[in-house]
Amino acid sequence: MLISFIFPVYNEEKNIPALFEEILKIKSRISDDLEILFVNDGSKDKSEKLLKDLASKYPFVKIINFSRNFGHQIAITAGLDFASGDAAIIMDADLQDPPEVAIELIKKWKEGNEIVYAKRRTRKDGYFKRFTAYLYYRILRAVTDINIPEDTGDFRLLDRKAVAEIKRFREKSRYVRGLVSFIGFKQDFVLFDRNERHAGKTNYPFKRMLKFAIDGVTGFSIMPLRFISYFGLIVAFFSAVYIIYILYLKFFRPGGLVSGWAMTIVSIFFIGGVQIVMLGIIGEYIGRIYTETQNRPLYIVKNKINFDEK
Repeated sequence: MLISFIFPVYNEEKNIPALFEEILKIKSRISDDLEILFVNDGSKDKSEKLLKDLASKYPFVKIINFSRNFGHQIAITAGLDFASGDAAIIMDADLQDPPEVAIELIKKWKEGNEIVYAKRRTRKDGYFKRFTAYLYYRILRAVTDINIPEDTGDFRLLDRKAVAEIKRFREKSRYVRGLVSFIGFKQDFVLFDRNERHAGKTNYPFKRMLKFAIDGVTGFSIMPLRFISYFGLIVAFFSAVYIIYILYLKFFRPGGLVSGWAMTIVSIFFIGGVQIVMLGIIGEYIGRIYTETQNRPLYIVKNKINFDEK
């Protein structure tokens, strides 16, 4: 059997040598043939040169170079598009995902599971990131109709059948781990301890993480839109109660009426702010519709290395 390892790469020149050493270590412990597929997502450092050198020495190393940076989830998608293995393992290139865990993923796969994901037992990240990740996964699970496993990333193994199904989804704002949960199949997990990043800076700063989180929610739930309706009903209810109260004062206790300019101003600003937030939520969904209707390609390949010409 052939196992495809997929590594999205963006400015990982300090991690690639150490990563490949770890791959060679586990290669001797895996009885199956391997292909190592690096998707260079428009790196601006020496990543492309390092990958090219590896591909020249090792025929099982395959490289896909994008014409520019298209994003982590798109790089994963390209890896799945070009993977030819009976199973594909998705991993980050910063060594936070220990390569030796892949051995356990393969074992679970050979036991009959079509999808095996790596679930974090511990993670060596800052408190803020750990807290927000913990909160996000549980909110995501609450508002979506599919079961997206908690405390998991993109580190997982997909059987060839699962890969074929994922390749059918060509949406632009991608949340791959949600797509994997959506397709079903027999799934299991292995626990692992996530390491610190080996070197360099994270490619997911807060702004990109926020967009990624929004893609996860808007891609698999319309709950934010329903929330707008629910909130509107609540505001309408309390407004009606307040109107009844004002009418009561006007007709039965005229002396109780006072000039409530402060309350009026606060109410105007509050309702105005809520309306802007609601328009933003609606705009997020409209933006997704706009992006999808453009029907542009997900990525553009500059060149490929160690692939058959066909």
